[in-house]
Amino acid sequence: MPGLSFTLPHWLYWVGLIVFPIVAMVLSRRPQPEEKRYTLPLAYMIAVTGGIIGLHRFYLKSLWGFVFIPIFLFVLYANSQTQEARSVLSDYANQMRVAERTLDREEGRVAEARAGLAGLQQGLAEAEEGSFAQRSAERRLQRAEETIAKGEERLAEARATVSETGPLRDQAAATRAFWSQAAGYAFYLILALVVIDLVLLPGLVRRANANLPAHEELSDAERALRAAEAEEGPRHDSDYAENWIDRLSLFCGEFVAYWAVIAVFVYYYEVIARYVFGSPTNWAHEAMYLMFGMQYLIAGAYAMLTESHVRVDIFYAPLPPKRKAWVDLLTSVFFFIFAGTLLVTSWIFAMDAIAVPSGNSVLSDWARGQIGFGEMLAGFGLNQWTNPNIRWGEISFNEWEVPLWPMKWVMVMGGVLLVLQGISKLSKDIREIARGN
Repeated sequence: MPGLSFTLPHWLYWVGLIVFPIVAMVLSRRPQPEEKRYTLPLAYMIAVTGGIIGLHRFYLKSLWGFVFIPIFLFVLYANSQTQEARSVLSDYANQMRVAERTLDREEGRVAEARAGLAGLQQGLAEAEEGSFAQRSAERRLQRAEETIAKGEERLAEARATVSETGPLRDQAAATRAFWSQAAGYAFYLILALVVIDLVLLPGLVRRANANLPAHEELSDAERALRAAEAEEGPRHDSDYAENWIDRLSLFCGEFVAYWAVIAVFVYYYEVIARYVFGSPTNWAHEAMYLMFGMQYLIAGAYAMLTESHVRVDIFYAPLPPKRKAWVDLLTSVFFFIFAGTLLVTSWIFAMDAIAVPSGNSVLSDWARGQIGFGEMLAGFGLNQWTNPNIRWGEISFNEWEVPLWPMKWVMVMGGVLLVLQGISKLSKDIREIARGN
C-alpha cells in the first residue's frame, strides 16, 4: 500500500484560515436559482474529496456508487491485516535480534573460558594442599566451569529461538507483504474508477439534470404559507446590527463560523491518511484544536450580540424592555471587569509569546525591550517573512512546530471585540432607559 506523507506548511494553514471564509462568504451571498440543479464544479469537488467511496456517484443519484464501497472496505480490512502482521513481524524480529546478540556474546565468552580451562586445572594440581593458592585456584576453576555451563545453556536457548523464530518471522513478512500489495491493488482500482468518472462527470451531470422532475411554480397558497413560516421563524442576524460595532461582530462571527467546514475536510483527510494509507499526520489534531480555540474567542462578541450565551433568565425574561435595560446596565459592571481582565491578560500572554528567548526576529527583539519601536519598524523586511532561520516567537512542542504567538494575539482581538460589543450594548441600554417606555 503506498504511503501518504504530507505536512501542512504553516503559511498554508494561516492563508487557509483567512481565504477560505472570505470565499465561502462570497459564495453564500450569490443569488440562488429557484430551480435546484446538479453542478459540474460541485461534482468534481466531491469526486476529488470523496471519490474513493463513490460520493460523487451518490450525489448524482447513481447506484454505481455502491461499487466503490466494498473495494474501500477491503482496503481498510487489508490495511488492518497489514498492521497486525507488522506487529507480529516486529515481535519476531526483536526475538531474533536478542537471540543473535546472545550468540555473538556467549560464543566468545564460552570459547575463552574453554581455552583457559586447562591452565586453571593445571594450576590447581600444582598448588600446595590446603594453601590459599589452592583455594583461589579452585574458585577460578569453578567460575570458569559455571561460565561454560551457563553459556552453553544460553547458546542452546538462542539457537532454538533462531531456528524456531526464523521461519515464523519470514512467514509474518510474507503475510505483511501480501496484504500490503492487496491493499495497494485495491486502492489503484479505486483510483482507476475515479479517473474514469472524472472523464465521465460532464455527461453524468447532464444526465442527472435531465432526469430531474419538471420545475413547478409555487401556488399562491404555498407562497403565503412559506411567508408565514418565515415571519414566525428565528430573527435574521442582520436585524441585530444597529451600529458599526454590531456589524463588525456579525462579520467576525460569520467569518469564523466557516472554520467548522475546514475542520470537516481536515479530519476527513486525517482519517483517510491514517486508515487507508497508514500515514497518520502530526498536525491535523493540533491545527484544529488551535483553530477552534481562536473561533471560540472571536465569536464571543457575536454570541453576546445575538444573545446566544447560555444563561438562566427565569426572572429576567418576563421583564419589560426598560427594566431589562436597567438590569443589563447594573450587571454590565461585572461584564466589563471580565472583559477587561481578558483583554489585559491576553495582551500579556501575546507579548510574552513574541518575547520568548528563542525568537530572533526584530519583533521579538522589540518585545524583549532590546530595540526601540522605530528601530523595529526600520528592521522589517521581506527576509523577516522568508528566511527560515528567523523565528518570531513561541512555537508548539510537537513535530509540526507551528507558531503559537498568533493564537495569543487572537485572544487580544477577541478581548477587544468583546469590550466593543459591551460598549454597544451599554449605549443601547442607556437609550432604552432614556426613552422611558
